[in-house]
Amino acid sequence: MDKKEALFNYTLRLGDHALILSHRLCEWCSWGPFLEEDIALSNIALDFLGQANFLLEYAAELEGKGRTADDLAYRRDERQFFNPKIVELPNKDFGFTIARQFILDAFHVPFYEALTGSADQRLAAVASKAIKEVRYHLRHSSMWVKRLGDGTEESHQRIQKAFDDLWMYTGELFEENETDTILQQEGIAPDMKAIKNRWDKTMGEVLSEATLKRPEDGWMQTGRLEGIHTEHLGYILAEMQFLQRAYPDAQW
Repeated sequence: MDKKEALFNYTLRLGDHALILSHRLCEWCSWGPFLEEDIALSNIALDFLGQANFLLEYAAELEGKGRTADDLAYRRDERQFFNPKIVELPNKDFGFTIARQFILDAFHVPFYEALTGSADQRLAAVASKAIKEVRYHLRHSSMWVKRLGDGTEESHQRIQKAFDDLWMYTGELFEENETDTILQQEGIAPDMKAIKNRWDKTMGEVLSEATLKRPEDGWMQTGRLEGIHTEHLGYILAEMQFLQRAYPDAQW
């Protein structure tokens, strides 16, 4: 694998992560617990959609096969997506969505902070824009984790169960392969061990303040770097890709 192929794989992976998470959060539109939170979740979803667009556009350029960002989003099958499984899980309830979002926000902040120093100018530019957004996302999800964790007995139990159920999906966020090794040597990709240390610290501090128990590390889901997913991604793609599959090259 050469540097260009590694950069394509890496950028595609980041774009898939943002795209599928955006789709899940968009499902809250008109279903939020109250209007202000409905708007907040929708805006966060749009932030990730914007990140996905920038990343998939860059991935298409790197690939050099004439494909566009839309082609990458709408004309790939499940095994050709490389997002972590946690972003494709159904929303379930508000507490589950908040727990997942906090887990991801605590990852996004140190990751994009590190990526702003990337030797690749395009990735650094995307990260410089994204970091402003994900810092707000982390403040938002942290606030809700504390409110639900230190709220009523029911809210505490439900968000604790959400963290317990989600924990086995967190390991995939920090998985690395040959792509990461090549790009780290070039100063393009950050060291995931350092990101994990920051993530651990944030998780510990906020969960403690929320009177929640951090789940113990045990067996972790794996396989996203090989395109292995839950059954839920297929349903997402069936909905998201319907128009382009039914009417290829359709234009507004």
